[in-house]
Amino acid sequence: MKKQLLYEGKAKQVYTTDQSDLLVLSYKNEATAFNGKKKASFNGKGRYNNLISAYLFTYLADHGVPSHFKQTLSDTEQLVQQTTIIPLEVVVRNLATGSIVKRLGIEEKTVFDPPLIEFYFKEDALDDPIINDQHALLLTDATVEELDQIKSYALKVNHVLQSFFDTIEVKLVDFKLEFGRDRLGEIVLADEISPDTCRLWDKTTEAKLDKDVFRQGTGDLITVYDTILKRLEAVK
Repeated sequence: MKKQLLYEGKAKQVYTTDQSDLLVLSYKNEATAFNGKKKASFNGKGRYNNLISAYLFTYLADHGVPSHFKQTLSDTEQLVQQTTIIPLEVVVRNLATGSIVKRLGIEEKTVFDPPLIEFYFKEDALDDPIINDQHALLLTDATVEELDQIKSYALKVNHVLQSFFDTIEVKLVDFKLEFGRDRLGEIVLADEISPDTCRLWDKTTEAKLDKDVFRQGTGDLITVYDTILKRLEAVK
């Protein structure tokens, strides 16, 4: 089914298939932070990202959030619907941590109620700058209606995953989403949802169970990713 390499990013390879509207995502073992300024490779990381992301996409689909995900092909590969990606990173924040604390001087662990949504322009050369709705309309081909749909889906993802992670004793602190248009022009969730793109804290200890352990050099990435996968598998 997998044919030619179409694109290679920091964390994934994208391959064409014998069906023009389907692609294969192959998850790599590389980890990057700070827009690629920090890099390392971890044996098995691709497997964790693939399986965790597949599980969460499936769970979200069962709760009314459409995505590009079709099925898992192997430990490191999944079949997805080809989408036209809108070059926006959509960040949903439930608690203040990371860049927003430095940027706005908000106290660490401040609760955002309602959750805070931010747009970032996907452009490595500009270090993915934060933008507002008007910038998004100027810099992308998204419409006002599509931006509203994206925000609506982002909040629904947050609601569904917050409730789910709570059942496995994990606090969903914040996360990044990407969206695209399917072949019918409908907005769907794309990219991945994993400890690479979410901040996940243990509900009791607040130990970090995400890529922050790599960013900050405070723990073993594979150990914490394994913790998340095992907790997911325990409720399958």
